[in-house]
Amino acid sequence: MAPTDADAMRAMVLERPGTALVRRDVTTPTPGGGEALIEVEACGVCRTDLHIVDGELANPALPLIMGHEVVGRVVGLGAAVLSLKRGERVGVGWLGHTCGCCAYCRGGRENLCDAPLFTGFSRNGGYAERVVADAAYCLPLPDGVAAPALAPLMCAGLIGFRSYKMVGEGVRRLGIYGFGAAAHILTQIAAHAGQAVFAFTRPGDQASQAFARRLGAVWAGDSTKPSPEVLDAAIIFAPVGSLVPLALRAVRKGGTVVCGGIHMSAIPTFAYADLWGERVLRSVANLTRKDGEELLQAATAARVHTEVEVFPLAQANEALAALRAGELEGAAVLVP
Repeated sequence: MAPTDADAMRAMVLERPGTALVRRDVTTPTPGGGEALIEVEACGVCRTDLHIVDGELANPALPLIMGHEVVGRVVGLGAAVLSLKRGERVGVGWLGHTCGCCAYCRGGRENLCDAPLFTGFSRNGGYAERVVADAAYCLPLPDGVAAPALAPLMCAGLIGFRSYKMVGEGVRRLGIYGFGAAAHILTQIAAHAGQAVFAFTRPGDQASQAFARRLGAVWAGDSTKPSPEVLDAAIIFAPVGSLVPLALRAVRKGGTVVCGGIHMSAIPTFAYADLWGERVLRSVANLTRKDGEELLQAATAARVHTEVEVFPLAQANEALAALRAGELEGAAVLVP
């Protein structure tokens, strides 16, 4: 049965990987006992969404409403929710629910939960007018900032910040490979902390290199070329496995290379000498609620300004195409 006008909402729906999203009028979801119904003000478009559309992340819950960089207002609450109130502005990110009882959850590592749910992947997300979210995973957000400016913080900012924490202490020269939404936020935080940021982009991408320098990078250039200086650590946001050996060669002995994406092409074989010298190669998996709290504090202190290009919700396919083509400075954001 089609939804009536009273309970319908607009959504952009992925019916199967490899196809364009389709506009649908669907029934507004009802929050369960521990959930909140959120009126979406803005939803960022993340590279993970491209991986879902392309079928590179297996077994999404189809048909699927994607989107996990959600900013909105609480308009409904389940009976068990005491942590939120109607009208409150909140953010909803990728990690949408955890079991709370596995060894990882009990040990404070909920990002590695054995039975998680992910917003816009295993539960519906924010490419819609409204979304239901687990109230425990709704992050309170300030009222004084435009919603599109906040949206990229909910994943690009969060995963970038968790990657940043993983590089460790004593980092003076930080390499960032791939200069998209996460990198443009993290560069401002690192520069504010007094670190020298070296931005590595696609060969010939002078626009992204100029963008990186404008945001505080001390150097920006071709990711396939050697670094102009020895780095203390590097973060790879581009989903390009061939960058891993290049980054390992660029960091000093004892340095760390962090792979900050949820998907990456195959890493080619490389000489053991590139890793020898106690270099560390590690990945990032999801995020925690504590990461969100710490990111908002760091972004406020650094006065982070997010560069966004706003698209109407109905133009979600155009936003995804712009991200795929590398045509964006910063992030794409959908507004209903």
